[in-house]
Amino acid sequence: MRTLLFFFAIIGCLLSINTIAASNERFQLASKCPPSFELTNAGVCRLVNRYQFYDSVQGRGVGGTQTSLPEHRDGFSPAQIDLGRYLFFDPALSKDGSVSCASCHQPDKGFSDDLDRSIGITGEKVARSAPTLWNVAFLDKFFWDARANTLEQQAAGPLFDPMEMGNSPEQLLSTLADNKHYPRMFAQAFPDSSEIKLEDIYLALTAFQTSLISLNSRYDQYAHGYHEALTEKEQQGHNIFRSFVARCSECHQPPLFTNNQVAVIGVAEAEGVPFDIGAEKTFEAKKLRGGFKVPTLRNIVKTAPYMHAGNFTKLRDSVEFYNKGRGHAVPKNEKLQLHWHIWEPELTEEELDLIVEFLGALTDESLTPAIPKTVPSGLAPIDEKYQASQQKNNNNNQNQTSE
Repeated sequence: MRTLLFFFAIIGCLLSINTIAASNERFQLASKCPPSFELTNAGVCRLVNRYQFYDSVQGRGVGGTQTSLPEHRDGFSPAQIDLGRYLFFDPALSKDGSVSCASCHQPDKGFSDDLDRSIGITGEKVARSAPTLWNVAFLDKFFWDARANTLEQQAAGPLFDPMEMGNSPEQLLSTLADNKHYPRMFAQAFPDSSEIKLEDIYLALTAFQTSLISLNSRYDQYAHGYHEALTEKEQQGHNIFRSFVARCSECHQPPLFTNNQVAVIGVAEAEGVPFDIGAEKTFEAKKLRGGFKVPTLRNIVKTAPYMHAGNFTKLRDSVEFYNKGRGHAVPKNEKLQLHWHIWEPELTEEELDLIVEFLGALTDESLTPAIPKTVPSGLAPIDEKYQASQQKNNNNNQNQTSE
């Protein structure tokens, strides 16, 4: 009898050990770099792309189609990138476990959320829409009002904003430290750290976001010399886009299709919403009142609605805004210093359609990362109830717009 009990005890221990091993194996961090990155001898991932073989005016991607990209962030280990992926999709980073970074930056929606203004843990709309995260590795200004200079600074914003993820540094650290998986994962990604630190959380999220690269659209194939990649209409739209008449490329400079600068274009807020002063607050500069960061046009067809306040549900309407006359939407009680590129190009309806046609060629989601089926907290990576509430609010917004 004792022998039998001892046998069952051994079996129980082995099953327990195997269960723990299987659980750990499930959240084993990657040892290989994401696609389009190469692993260096130093054990970090370096981005590889065709644009690195080109030169550029001012080193900022200014010039023709074959022009280099500006400086970018990379050099993170595979484990740090993969840890950031798990953190990005884990609702445990929010105060009540209901919202993850991916709730507002969903991969299938261009790393945005289809809402005019995003919704946080309170169920209320925040001040602005969620910008795409594609190619953020090349940017040096973040948020619509450019109030952050690094991705690490940007990460801290939504984590602790009471309207967004609503967490506190103390609760976030406690949640991750008490989790049965995260301490081991952080130790793997940051072997020199004896405990989980806020700086490591920010860095891991940064590492993941810098792996979101979109540089292989049909436009890119065209830019690299394969001119059949664009249709005749798309090529015509490209020519209009870059023309001195339309001036689209003055601010949306290829190949990133943004100059990452702040511009005052005179977009109005939704009815009943107070005027958003934008970058005026960031830089304490009156001339930047109503100014916002020029967004990238990469994957633009996936990221409606458009503008910082989600003014336009259709891309065609957003393009037409620039054709309606300088300052046509500025509130009567506001005097804004509009950007000098905002004028009256007087494009025809056909020319506007051709620009929209071209913008569709900027779509490339070939390096979209895998969404974890499960995350260390055990919560749903993108909460279904949260998604349903977003869709309901989005439908209400569209109905109000139609009315």
